[in-house]
Amino acid sequence: MLNTEKRNPKTTHIDKMSPLEIARVIQDENYNAVRAIDSEVETVGAVIDEVSKRMARGGRLFYIGCGTSGRLGVLDASECPPTFGVDHGTVVGIIAGGDGALRRAAEGAEDNAEAGRGDLLAHGINKLDSVIGISVAGGAAYVAGALEYAKEQGAFTVALTCNAGSKITNIADLAICTDTGAEVITGSSRMKAGSAHKMILNMISTGVMVRLGYVYENLMINLRPSNVKLEARMVRIVNDITGCGEQRARELLDENGWVIKSAIQAYNG
Repeated sequence: MLNTEKRNPKTTHIDKMSPLEIARVIQDENYNAVRAIDSEVETVGAVIDEVSKRMARGGRLFYIGCGTSGRLGVLDASECPPTFGVDHGTVVGIIAGGDGALRRAAEGAEDNAEAGRGDLLAHGINKLDSVIGISVAGGAAYVAGALEYAKEQGAFTVALTCNAGSKITNIADLAICTDTGAEVITGSSRMKAGSAHKMILNMISTGVMVRLGYVYENLMINLRPSNVKLEARMVRIVNDITGCGEQRARELLDENGWVIKSAIQAYNG
């Protein structure tokens, strides 16, 4: 039996617990999501290295998954443009069943390997691209089909799962396996497993963008001024780097199309 499908002895009687006891036992188990990443950090680093090398040559990063796994990939991909200023096609999230599955579950879609292949085919996958297949159980036919197709095209492939030795780990070039163990609610992998995978995706996308120069020191120098909060952050970044004062930082941004790098270059003459 898959570890993520086993019953958790600590929560066998969760239906009899008080609200506080429920919160405590869930939090205790949350720590396991973090601990499960420790053994995979080296592999995550290798993924960051390979993806960034390919992206530097024009490649793209694709996340593909079903259900919760697919939603996590779409979430991480959607946050890259506002955070790092990259185009929407640089990091792409694909979920089985299409965007409608983000709000309404399309559970049967995970059993269609050809759909996984077809969804990547539509994006013209090539040898510079990287494809991370996300499947907690590790056996989703949709993800397996996608990874097989990506490998055929020469793309770099990664399996992100919680079950070692599962189907997608035997397909991909590298496998990241976060063994989070039995869930608080049996089989509900949106919990610990999902939390671990969200953190892994954060590590990968952030690491890649750092390597590609979208971050200076620990500052987001490619931010876009899409709201008041981000405008204020951009002003602070220009001020932090130049020491020119926030009023002058705002003036520099106004004068340079709200592009941080241009504002700094203008200040430095």
